[in-house]
Amino acid sequence: MASKTKTGAKVRPLGDKVLIRRLEAQERTKGGIVIPDTAKEKPKEGRVVALGTGRVLDDGTTVPFQVKTGDRVLFSSYSGTDVKLEGEDFIIMGEDDVLAILE
Repeated sequence: MASKTKTGAKVRPLGDKVLIRRLEAQERTKGGIVIPDTAKEKPKEGRVVALGTGRVLDDGTTVPFQVKTGDRVLFSSYSGTDVKLEGEDFIIMGEDDVLAILE
């Protein structure tokens, strides 16, 4: 399923790949301390923006995704590939790198 960026460019991941928009890092701690940009850790959660066609097994059948567009997900720190599309930051990763769906 293709997704449009803010400027209208269409993006469609291939195979079992998932396109995720990383959620913004927290600006303050729970105690109210402001975190400078240099100390912010990249968030390990984001929203699924687009999905590929699914993983194809050796016998040719396609396995449907466990995630869907709009899901808020957790992923491992060093997974996927960071991409910048028309000024927006995204991550493309395999569905196997998605650890959990946040409800």
